[in-house]
Amino acid sequence: MGRTVPSWRMLIEEEMKRWGKFRDALRAEDKEVFEDLLNQCRLYASAAGAMASPIKLEPMFLSILFAHHKILRELEKKLKGLST
Repeated sequence: MGRTVPSWRMLIEEEMKRWGKFRDALRAEDKEVFEDLLNQCRLYASAAGAMASPIKLEPMFLSILFAHHKILRELEKKLKGLST
């Protein structure tokens, strides 16, 4: 019988479990921020899975980077709106 290929969501959840010791070492207020960071990976899981990258971290980091860039652009638009 053939093997079942795990979904991208399953792969990133496994990777996030590996990061558990890092999260556990953070202060309570920082844990919340870290969880939010991981949620960015979950939010863009479909796009990251479409990359079909053999390296799990690349799409995860790209998802996080994209989410942060999106927020920066939104803030930039709001700031420009305040100055006019």
